[in-house]
Amino acid sequence: MYDILGLGEVLIDFTPSGINEQGMALYARNPGGSVANMLVMFAKLGGTAAFVGKVGKDAFGDFLEQTLIAGRVNTKGLLRDPQVLTTLAIVTLMPDGDRSFIFYRKPGADIMLREDELPLAQLSDCRIFHFGGVTLTDEPVRTATLAAASFAREAGALISFDCNYRPSLWNGGEEEARKEIPRALPLAHLVKMSEEELVLATGIDDEEKAAESILDLGCGAVLVSMGEKGSRVYTRAVQATVPAYRVNAIDATGSGDAYLGAVLWQLNQMGRPDVKDLNREDWHRLLAFGNAAGGLTATRRGGIPALPTMAEISLLQSS
Repeated sequence: MYDILGLGEVLIDFTPSGINEQGMALYARNPGGSVANMLVMFAKLGGTAAFVGKVGKDAFGDFLEQTLIAGRVNTKGLLRDPQVLTTLAIVTLMPDGDRSFIFYRKPGADIMLREDELPLAQLSDCRIFHFGGVTLTDEPVRTATLAAASFAREAGALISFDCNYRPSLWNGGEEEARKEIPRALPLAHLVKMSEEELVLATGIDDEEKAAESILDLGCGAVLVSMGEKGSRVYTRAVQATVPAYRVNAIDATGSGDAYLGAVLWQLNQMGRPDVKDLNREDWHRLLAFGNAAGGLTATRRGGIPALPTMAEISLLQSS
């Protein structure tokens, strides 16, 4: 049995890496993808992790498969599409370390996963199942994703969902996202969103009321990631905010994924409790650990290559 199984995207992030002698921008080939980032963070902390998804039968796909293996993530569920290329993303960095993405995905291999390709044996044999909003943008992977989450929940897994809204990936724009993202919410025990994503997913401007509306769907806990302001949790019993650690952020790529991977790892270490029953002290410890992992990731460039070690997280928390 794996501690965590993640279904979603693993792709190439081309990240700015200076200029050449002619003054042309250079880009580094970094392995990324929200779900892949989170799984490698989880595994780096000592948990067992497995990935389900598709890449192309190309050199980028080879590189990503080897990256997951090197990150101690099982790739039995990683399929190779011989007709569709691996998805690519061009990352633009802002002065504060935030970023935007341009995706080469019309289509990309990650959206080609079908429901009949799901590894049901793995889905029924994981303690935590995680999925995100990127695989809700297109068919056939949208149907496959929701089916996998439903199957894993029925099998007894803790279900985690990261909204991870990327506007350029939704062909139907915000209207389509507002229709499709809420379909995932009743399947999840734990939901992670940014402040903006809460409004998008619920149509409610007030953060507390928006979170309550997700709890009304049966979710046990809503995590709100707030970047340099830290993170917040809403449950029926607890509302708590934990500030971020002060770091020199240069690239936020993968920070939210590192945060969630660290939180889920701690939940697994706690014996995978029902998140709705955790107390304020539990959540302060979970969110502080996640904030440290996310903050450290922002101090280096790239997604997976920037993920911190347990020693680095412990050092930051003790400083």
